[in-house]
Amino acid sequence: MILPSAVSASPVGLLLGLAAAAAYALPAAIAQRLNAASSRGLLLAAWALHAVALGWSLAGEHPPRFGFAPALSVTAWLVLTVYAVESRFYPRLQTRRALAGLGALAVLLAFVFPGTPLHIGTSPWLPLHLALGIASYGMFGAAVVHAWIMTSAEQRIRQAADPASGMPLLTLERLTFRFVTAGFVLLTATLAAGWLFGESLYGQAWRWDHKTLFSVLSWIAFAVLLVGRRHFGWRGRVAVRVLYVGTILLLLAYVGSRFVLEVILHRTT
Repeated sequence: MILPSAVSASPVGLLLGLAAAAAYALPAAIAQRLNAASSRGLLLAAWALHAVALGWSLAGEHPPRFGFAPALSVTAWLVLTVYAVESRFYPRLQTRRALAGLGALAVLLAFVFPGTPLHIGTSPWLPLHLALGIASYGMFGAAVVHAWIMTSAEQRIRQAADPASGMPLLTLERLTFRFVTAGFVLLTATLAAGWLFGESLYGQAWRWDHKTLFSVLSWIAFAVLLVGRRHFGWRGRVAVRVLYVGTILLLLAYVGSRFVLEVILHRTT
């Protein structure tokens, strides 16, 4: 059942999760009534609460819990971290309402599905392996957000309307591929660690299960995207579609497999 798993977290964890979700929901709900500075300030406050909630779930709970929903929550927080940095340089960046909604949804999902106990004693390298994987999720998440903004701005330009993206299109494109490159490096490191140290990390050698298959397919998709960009000048719709395909495959790798195990099969492994 959903509710028993949700209430298995500590009262402090529940309180922090609800507070973070409420903090995100506020700027998402009343964004049109706020000026840019107020909206940005509320979103950054929610981002800080989100960080505290994540820290508690990973360090304050005994044992810490993790799963598909916490992975999405960390990914959303990393995307918002990118926004927190970029908003200092591009204060007119028009993504606050969408990011606030994304943050609220991610926190609530982790509140309902807090995951399973994470037994990190198997290997001291397991936290690093998980961190590399989730960091790659965050980089590709940021790339998808930038690609979406870029696509929306291009459509508005074709309609002879104000692009209203708050950032030049060439800058958006350049940042998108920088995030793709960073995510690709992190994903490569994650796969390499799983291949070389799988037995130490998980008690078993590398095996071709659903998670591995989708991870490798996503790696191939991102490699094709970067090669196509470098040697064939891919940009626009073609590049964005390949990015979306690679991201969906990557989501199916860990988030999808853990969702099936935790929610559908009610298993931990």
